[in-house]
Amino acid sequence: MRGDNATWTGFLVATFGAVGLVGAAGIYGAQVPYAHALARNAVLDQALAAAAAPDAAARLEALRPALDDSADPILAGPGDIASRVAAERRRMFAAFALEAHNIRVRMFIGLAAFTAGGAVFGAMILSIVGRNEKAGSRASF
Repeated sequence: MRGDNATWTGFLVATFGAVGLVGAAGIYGAQVPYAHALARNAVLDQALAAAAAPDAAARLEALRPALDDSADPILAGPGDIASRVAAERRRMFAAFALEAHNIRVRMFIGLAAFTAGGAVFGAMILSIVGRNEKAGSRASF
């Protein structure tokens, strides 16, 4: 019977391990908004460089798809291009930071829920095994 306990304990450890791996992957995924912010920041640098070119209007318009939701404030906002880019940089970094924070919080809540669920499930399995061992029978699943 001792081998059965080791098997079920191994199962419980694997359950927690799987939940931990899911959580680690999710927490890594929370960094995606920062990667998007860095990419957008590079496009804003390109917009500043394009504004200094002789054919600035055409180059800036060509950047519209890459600018995404920053395109309208950059291409048609008030003030000069440098001030529009600086303002858009501040807004963009704040928006992506908020998005990353929200993802992180949701991932921690999900990880906690899955961990608690795994612990309850594992405790139930070990309880069933313990009852079956006291009764002298083997668990059959």
